[in-house]
Amino acid sequence: MQINDNNSSTTLLARHLLVSGLAMAMVPVAMATEETSKAPIAVQMYTLRDFGTLEEQFSTVADAGVGAVELVGDQGIPADQLNQLLDSNDLEVSSSHVQLEDLRQNLDEVVAFHKAIGNDTLVVPYLDESQRPMDEAGWQALGEELGTLARELAEQDLRLAYHNHDFEMETFGDQTAMEVLFDAAGPDLYAEVDVAWVARGGLDPAQYLANFDDRLFAIHVKDNAPKGEAEDEKGFAIPGQGVLDWQSILPAADQAGVEWYVIEHDLPADAAAVVMQGAEFLEQALASDVAE
Repeated sequence: MQINDNNSSTTLLARHLLVSGLAMAMVPVAMATEETSKAPIAVQMYTLRDFGTLEEQFSTVADAGVGAVELVGDQGIPADQLNQLLDSNDLEVSSSHVQLEDLRQNLDEVVAFHKAIGNDTLVVPYLDESQRPMDEAGWQALGEELGTLARELAEQDLRLAYHNHDFEMETFGDQTAMEVLFDAAGPDLYAEVDVAWVARGGLDPAQYLANFDDRLFAIHVKDNAPKGEAEDEKGFAIPGQGVLDWQSILPAADQAGVEWYVIEHDLPADAAAVVMQGAEFLEQALASDVAE
């Protein structure tokens, strides 16, 4: 099922966890319906960028039992070829990361491509240093621009979201840069919160998610390794095997109305293991309790 509006998150929320205890296994909750068997888990394809061909990458996601992918732009192929690969692996598209300059300069082409593949959510993934505002007024201006883009996309039945790193955790008064941006953007801009980067920015991810109630499109399920470890992997860990407190993060995401849980690792030594073990971890957290 492709998510077409925020109201559709109601059915997804019924599948999410109510965690009372979490180690490597967590207490699951009942799904809203027996017909729905897959949790709202996707894999960010950036994780698999160095793993074989695109067909092999999609096959790895499918083999892990995950039913959706978050794309990197157009994945470098035409829409019809991408549709064939998605269909052959029984995958849907949760969303796609689209660079801000592409939205600024090529919006019509971006819209046409993503409509052709049935994707309804575009995510601004990253601001390079030349794009990053230097002060609060700059973040407000960027938020206003993204709000305008979000409203333009909404007219074409598409949504716009914004994905953070650690630099958006800079504070201005009692707000982070990301909060300033979202206040200026207005309600049409959605959040894709990368909890590992929030933690690296010095904040508690579970508490931070509350800032985006009813605007939380997704969280990036990414973990930080213990300090000084996994330096060849940029200090990241397979989800559930690092230091983040998932016992608090996952219920907080559910409370904020999250729609998708997107597995990601920025520089994995073993991308297939990240997908497989990350999916196993999340399935334990989000699976239905058929006994209830």
